[in-house]
Amino acid sequence: MTGAETDEDNIPLGERKTVTDFCYLLDKSKQLFNGLRDLPQYGHKQWQSYFGRTFDVYTKLWKFQQQHRQVLDSRYGLKRWQIGEVASKIGQLYYHYYLRTSETSYLNEAFSFYSAIRQRSYYYQVNKEDRPELVVKKLRYYARYIVVCLLLNKMDLVKVLVKELSEEIEDYTQRFNTEDQMEWNLVLQEVAAFVEADPVSVLRDSGSALVSSHRLQDGCVPALEQGMVVGQLALADALIIGNCNNQVKFSELTIDMFRMLQALEREPVNLTTQTNKQGTLEPSEKPAKRENPHKYLLYKPTFSQLFTFLSASFKELPANSVLLVYLSATGVFPNARLDYEGPYEMGGVLTNTNRDVLNGETGQKRNQSQKEMHCLHPGDLLPFTRKPLFVIVDSSNSSAYKNFTNLFGQPLVCLLSPTVYPKNVQDQAQRGSLFTLFLYCPLLAFLSVCGLSSVGQALWERAHELLRRTYHDIAQLLARSRTIDQAFLQFFGDEFLRLMLIRFVFCSAALRLHKMFREVRSYPESYPQLPLEDTVESALLQKHILDLAAMLDVTNLFWSDHDSLETY
Repeated sequence: MTGAETDEDNIPLGERKTVTDFCYLLDKSKQLFNGLRDLPQYGHKQWQSYFGRTFDVYTKLWKFQQQHRQVLDSRYGLKRWQIGEVASKIGQLYYHYYLRTSETSYLNEAFSFYSAIRQRSYYYQVNKEDRPELVVKKLRYYARYIVVCLLLNKMDLVKVLVKELSEEIEDYTQRFNTEDQMEWNLVLQEVAAFVEADPVSVLRDSGSALVSSHRLQDGCVPALEQGMVVGQLALADALIIGNCNNQVKFSELTIDMFRMLQALEREPVNLTTQTNKQGTLEPSEKPAKRENPHKYLLYKPTFSQLFTFLSASFKELPANSVLLVYLSATGVFPNARLDYEGPYEMGGVLTNTNRDVLNGETGQKRNQSQKEMHCLHPGDLLPFTRKPLFVIVDSSNSSAYKNFTNLFGQPLVCLLSPTVYPKNVQDQAQRGSLFTLFLYCPLLAFLSVCGLSSVGQALWERAHELLRRTYHDIAQLLARSRTIDQAFLQFFGDEFLRLMLIRFVFCSAALRLHKMFREVRSYPESYPQLPLEDTVESALLQKHILDLAAMLDVTNLFWSDHDSLETY
C-alpha cells in the first residue's frame, strides 16, 4: 500500500502508522520508567540492563517526535506539555543514573534537558487547562530542576527558579483550592534554607556573591612525594547516611549529606548532551566518564535498610578497594555507666527516629531500658571490617566509635566529630555541622568559627593559596611521622581519603588553637589515635593557622604560642 491510500477515517496509512508507532513508544516508555521504581536501590549491576532498555526507548521516543512533529500535531494532537513530559523523564533518567553511578557528567545531561523545557516553554500552556494534575507535573519538574542546579552550584539560577516556582504554587493553590498547599510551601522554605546554608559569603568587587565549587579539582590535593610509601587502596563505595531533625533538608538530603556528597566527587566535565546544527537537543548515549566513588544516599534509613545496603556494598567491593561510611545523625547514649564498655554498650547514632516501627509495622513503644532498634552501634560495623573500612561520624555521640576494635587486621580508620560545641556554634547547627563543613570546605568553616559572615574575593583567594601550602605540609607531617598508625597511610594513596585526612588534621589543629573551644570534648578524635605532637600540635601547622588568622585579622581569637596553650 502507498501513503496515498487511506482508511475509513480518511487518514493516510503512513500517517496512521506514525501515530500508532508513537503511541507504542510512549506506552512502552511509561511502562519501563515505572518499572525502575521496583528495582532494588542497592547493588551496582542489577539495574544497568533495565536502565539501558529504558533509556533506549526514551531516546527513540524523543527522536521520533522530533522527526514526525507535524504529523503528530495534526493527527495525534500532540501538545507541548507532552513533549515537556518526555524531556522531563529523560532528565530524571540522567539524574537517577548519576545517583546510581556518581558520574557527575550525568548531572550536566539532566540539566540540559531541564533547561530546554524552561527555555522552550514546554509547560507554558498547562496553566490554561483545567487539570490540576498537569500543574503538579510542572511543579515537580521545577523541584527536580532546582535539585540538579543545587548539585551543580548554579545558585543564581536556583534563586530565579525558586521565584518562578513560588509564583506557580501561588497560582496553583488559588485556582484549585488544593490540600497540598502546605507541602509545596514547605518545599519553598527548604530550598531557600539550602541556598542560604553557607555561613559565609564571598563577595566580588561588585558586591555580588561568588559561588565556588567544593568538589575535587585537579591540583587541589597534595601529590604524593617520590618514594613515599603509602597503600594502593582506592575508595570505591560510600554510604552517606543522615538523620538530623534540626538540619536543613531538601529532597531527602540534609545539608551535611549534600556537602559530603559533593566532597566525594570530582568536578563535572563539560556538557556532553548533543545539539545538532538545527539546535535540536538529543540525548547523549555515552557521557564522558570520570572516576568517582559510587555513593548511596540514605536519609533516615531503618536498621534493616541500612544493613541491607551495607551488605550489598560490602559484597560487591572490588579488590584493593575501600568502603566509606559517613554518619550524620543524633547520638544515642547508654542508659547507665557500665563496667564493661563494649561495642554495644556505649551507644551509637540514631539512623531513624520512628520509634514505633518494627519490621515495617506499627507496634507498641518499647521499654526505654532496651536498646534503640535503629541505633547503629560500633559493633554493627564490625562484620564489615573484614575489608578496608573508612568511617566518618558526625554526631553528639561520635565518641562511641573511639574504642572501635580492628578484629581482622584490615585497614580501618574512624574520624570522629566533637561531641560538644560552644553555644554560638550550636546555634548555627541548622545550617549543618561545623565538623562536616571542615571536611567539605575548611576555609568556609574557619571563617565561620571566627565569626566572619563575608569576605572579599581577593582575600578569599589569598587565604586559599595559604591553605594549599598548609595542606602540603600536613601531608608531609602525616607521611613522615615515625609513630603514626599505618592504617592512615594505607588510605593515603586515594585522593579523596587523603584530602579527608588532611582536612581532619587541619580542623583538629584549628579548634585546639581557638580560644572559644575550651573542652576536650570540643576537639575531633580518631581511631586509631593520631600522634598529636607529630601532626595536630606541630609547630609548623600552628604557624600556618596563626598566619591565616593574621591574614583575616582575627589573631585575637587564637592562642599565639605553645606556652599559652599549656598554661591554659
